[in-house]
Order: sequence, then structure tokens, then C-alpha cells
Amino acid sequence: MDIHLLDAEPTQRERDALDAFLGPPMSRWVGADRVDDGHSAHGGHSVRAERQKLLPALQHLQQRIGFVSPGALNHLSRRLTVPPADVYGVASFYAMLSLEPQPPRVVHVCDDLVCRLAGSDALIDALQRQVGEEGADVGSACWLASPCLGQCDAAPAALLIDSGENPLELELTDVGVEDLLSLMGGGAAPERRPPWSATAGARQKRTDRDEAGQDGGSDRRQGRGDRPDGGGAPQAGQDGLRLLARVGVVDPESLDDYRAHGGYEALRRAFSLGPSGVIREVLDSKLLGRGGAAFPMGRKWETVARQPRRPHYLICNADESEPGTFKDRLIIESDPFAVIEAMTIAAYATGCERGWIYLRGEYPLAFRRLGRAIEHASQRGFLGSDILGAGFNFEIELRRGAGAYICGEETAIFGSIEGFRGEPRNKPPFPVERGLFGKPTVVNNVETLVNVQSIILEGGTAFAAIGTESSTGTKLFCLAGAVERPGVYEVPFGTSLRQLLDLAGGVRAGTGLRAVLLGGAAGSFITADQLDLPLTFEDVRAAGATLGSGVVIALDDSAEIPELLALIAAFFRDESCGQCVPCRVGTVRQEEALARLRAGRPRGTVEDELALIAEIGEAMRDASICGLGQTASAAIESAIDRLGVFKGGG
Repeated sequence: MDIHLLDAEPTQRERDALDAFLGPPMSRWVGADRVDDGHSAHGGHSVRAERQKLLPALQHLQQRIGFVSPGALNHLSRRLTVPPADVYGVASFYAMLSLEPQPPRVVHVCDDLVCRLAGSDALIDALQRQVGEEGADVGSACWLASPCLGQCDAAPAALLIDSGENPLELELTDVGVEDLLSLMGGGAAPERRPPWSATAGARQKRTDRDEAGQDGGSDRRQGRGDRPDGGGAPQAGQDGLRLLARVGVVDPESLDDYRAHGGYEALRRAFSLGPSGVIREVLDSKLLGRGGAAFPMGRKWETVARQPRRPHYLICNADESEPGTFKDRLIIESDPFAVIEAMTIAAYATGCERGWIYLRGEYPLAFRRLGRAIEHASQRGFLGSDILGAGFNFEIELRRGAGAYICGEETAIFGSIEGFRGEPRNKPPFPVERGLFGKPTVVNNVETLVNVQSIILEGGTAFAAIGTESSTGTKLFCLAGAVERPGVYEVPFGTSLRQLLDLAGGVRAGTGLRAVLLGGAAGSFITADQLDLPLTFEDVRAAGATLGSGVVIALDDSAEIPELLALIAAFFRDESCGQCVPCRVGTVRQEEALARLRAGRPRGTVEDELALIAEIGEAMRDASICGLGQTASAAIESAIDRLGVFKGGG
């Protein structure tokens, strides 16, 4: 798009959709047809300060119209007084926003690692044969191949999106060809099972289609019974759980039920300790971040609390987009009030009066449950002004991502919330000094935050006694692939990889274990003879691997490793934000080299290509500005080095 407004004008539907979201324009400055007195111009700086509404407004257009047209971009540019090129730059950044016309129904079919292992390639082949090519409009519907949708415990998965006056978003799990063909033919959405439900004690499915709409509804459930493993949390209801203690036990939409099971006791205790006392307990706990970087949470909180610049902000990073990761989704869908309480404690300790939850866009059920939980907590005095009479004020705003893996990087979140492209920022300055809107900011992921209740209630020293000296507490792992019972498992740090796989029932009967992908697409492959590896930050690091976000994908002897490496390479190529050359170019060249090797047409010898992949990986690690580029070659190089892929071993 050019740097000036083009001739395209919005349709009346597009105007109405934006005006319904932003409110009616007050003057011609922001897109009104006329002003009342003909002399006043309302807008300017006050309107530009609303730039943070840019992504939510684009998402609203996508939901109501089905795509974002040039005319709608122009109208939004006028409404927010944001340059057209900037609006286009943001709209074109996110995979869940379309700048081209789409039919009102779009079915996103996951074709990433776990779903590919579960047969998603056969689903896509069937769609191509019986429906049409990807993206083709076939009777008011189309299908698109998608990266990981975060439903790896019940692969293969899909995401149904209907746009219009009554938009619908629904996760579909355990999908088959008939399900997809029915949807493409205009059939009703199939019933989806939510995570473990206390009302039936087994895997459930949703029976209320209306509940999947953006405006809420009720959750009616009925038993499914075909896989009575507890859905996403096979351990649900067992003794000794901490982070998963309420999963499958409480009604996720009942604040009273949450409080009846210990909810908000930690916040009351935090108020009695005072901000410095809370930080002292967190420091004593030695809690390390669970999002992959493993930074001490207490040090981060302490640094922000000491910053003289005000206000301070808090962000809960719920944009888990690492292929194979779904633990944060499970917590949010099953225990949303725990996230809100943990954020309130964090805000109290660090002096934040405003917080944001940045939630992955592909999680509509989590979005609805969090939204209702925030609403209920606000109505009952657990958010807002003078919380529990303690004189502390705190509010939470829920934001949705729009299909950009890079926005899981803590500084990229800032740009996305502020209304810019979600591109990482150079550090220093660090977020604790200059973060969201230029203010000191705490960024923690969901799993990290929900540890705080146990720390406050038990004491930091008691928490530190769990696990190992350097890796304290328990850890959530996302088991998927060739295991009998996929799902989220909670174990103390120090548990071996073998013990973890045994909890999930071991490798599926009739198959042998080939390897384990630990840490997801940005992780490393572990061989079958490394299963006694203790799962701690220090032991895994010493083994040349990473825990990452807790992904554990088991691969049996039927897995086509080169094919999975091609998926990983394509994923990083697509998800690179393009800001820095090493990542933008390196991910493309890495994918090209793998394609030549898979086709048996290396440039030079196989050894030459493997040396090139290693050189590209080194350049990305050394020169990329964020973790995406720095880890984009990790799994691929580990497969070559440990599994002998392309050397006759895979």
C-alpha cells in the first residue's frame, strides 16, 4: 500500500462494523461525513493515543466482514489517524488477518508436527481430492493448512471460523475426513470436547454451538466416553498436584467454586505480607521462568518494584505458539481464576495498577473463559478499585494475538499491544526498565505466574525444597506423539524423561521409540538411550538440549524424521518477522538446503550441504536479535548430529 490514502472507500457494512467497535466518529478529522457546527475539529493527539486499538479493530473487521479490504484499511487509518502504510504493515503481519476476500467459513487444518504424526496429511489429501485446493472458495467455505493449533493432546485438530453478524470460532479435535467434508459443505459445527470436566469425570464434548460465539453463552456438557483419560490432564484429581490441583475439580466459570477450593487465600496472605514480603518469598523460592528463558522471577519482580518511573505494567504472556505446547491453554480453560489471582499478587508486589493478558489467537475457548472470569472478578471486588479493602487498585485487559509466533517474545508483545508490528526490540533497555508504552514492565508466562500461590501460602523456602537445588518446584510437560495418554503432566524437577513417558503410558503398543523432541521446534532431539536424563534446567543444558516450554513429542520407529525437519524449517521461515537479515535469510536458506537433501539432489555432496546447514545455524545463533533466529536450527542440527539424519541414519 502507498504512503497516502488511496481511492478505495469502505462499504457501509465495514463502516458500521468499525463504528460499532470504536464508537461513532466525532468529526471529519476521524472519518465523519460532517461536523455539527462546521468549524470544530475533534481528534489529533487524543485520537492518535488510541493507536493501541489498531489490532483489536482489525480483528473485529475480520470477524464481521471476513477480510480487511483496502477501503476498510483507509477508514481505520482515518479513525485512528494512523498512516495508511502503518495500518497495512500491521494488518499484513498477522496470519489470522486476510487482506483478500475470503468465504464466510474458513476451516484451518493443522499440519504441524503432532498432527502430521496423527495423520493430518491424509486429511489434507482428502480435502484436495474431494473439495478443492487450499484457499479455493467452494460454496461459501474454504480450507487452509495451519501451523500448530495447540490441541496436540487430541490430534489431529482444526479451527473453524465463521465470519458475519454472528461470528463463530471453535476448536475441533480428533477430527476425521467426514467432519471436515461436512463443514466444507455447510454442515453444523461438530461438538467439541473441552478439557477434563468435573461434571462427568471423563473426557467431555461441547454441545452448545452458541457458546462458541464471540458473545459468550453457556457451557453444557455431556460425556464422551471414547477416551476416558481425563482429556488434556490425565492426572486430574490425583493427590499431590499443585499447578493442576483444581483442573477437573472446579467449575472453571464459578468464582465461588474457585474460592471453595482455596482460591484467593494467597492474595489475602500477600496483602498481609506487603509488597516487599511477597518479593522476599518469591526470591527465596528460587523460581525460574517456565517460558523457556528460565530467568529468576524474583529478580525480575524486585527490579520493576524499585523502578522510580511510573506507572508500572504487568503482562501475562499466554501466546504459547511453540509447536507441541498446550499447557497454558489447559490452565486457562480449566482454572482461569488462578491466572487472575496470580496476576493480582504479581501486580501488588511490583506496583502495577494495570495488566494485560496476551492470549494466543487460536484459543477461542480460553478467550471466552478468561473474559468471563475477568468480568466476574471485577463484579465481586477481586479486580478494580480497593481490592478486598486493601487499598490496592488493579485492572486487567484481555488481548488476543492474531497468528504470529514471534509475539511470544516479550518485547514483540509490546509492539503488538501498542498497535505496531509485533517485532522484537533490541535489549538493553530491558523490559523491567523500559517496556510497554516505555514504562517498567513485568512479563511472565501463565505457568510461571500460577506458581506464586503455592509460594505465598507455603513460603519460599518450602517451595525451594521441591525439585532440585537449581530447578525448584514442579514443571508442566506437554506429552504428545506416540504415547498412550497424551496430555499435560505435572512432575517435580528431577524426574527422568523415562519416568515422564511412563506416566503417559509409554510408547504406543506395537511400536518402538525412535527419539523424543524435547522443547518443541526450537528444542532438540533426544535419543532412546538418553531417557534417564533428569528433567532439570541444569541437566538438560549439560546434555546440549533445552526444556523450552515443556514440549515432549515422542516419535516411534515409523516417524519420517526428514519430513518433520522440513516442517520445522518451514515453520521458522514463515514465522520469522523479517526484521533482521540473519533470521530472514537464514531460515529460507536452511529450508532450501533441507529440500535439496530430501530430494536427493544436494548442491555438491551431502557433506557440503550439512556443512552449509551448520554454518547457517551458527550465523543465526550469533547474529539474530531474538530467540526465534537463535534457535531456528537447533532441532535440525540435533537430528543430524544425534540421529544421523541424511547420513544414513534417518
